[in-house]
Amino acid sequence: MLPISMMNPGETARIKKITGSDKVRQHLSELGCVVDGEVTLVSRNGGNVILQVKDSRVALDSSMANRIQV
Repeated sequence: MLPISMMNPGETARIKKITGSDKVRQHLSELGCVVDGEVTLVSRNGGNVILQVKDSRVALDSSMANRIQV
């Protein structure tokens, strides 16, 4: 497993684990980032990422992106 911020732009992966407090995991879940969900890394800039989750694009800072393991 590796953090989503380590993926290359254009790669699609399945989320295997989400770490952090209950509040953080709930927030990511509301954005569509759930275990066994597919995400595509659209772009990466200094650890910050833009993800394609279902039909939406989600921007996450590096601390949130590092909590998502693929």
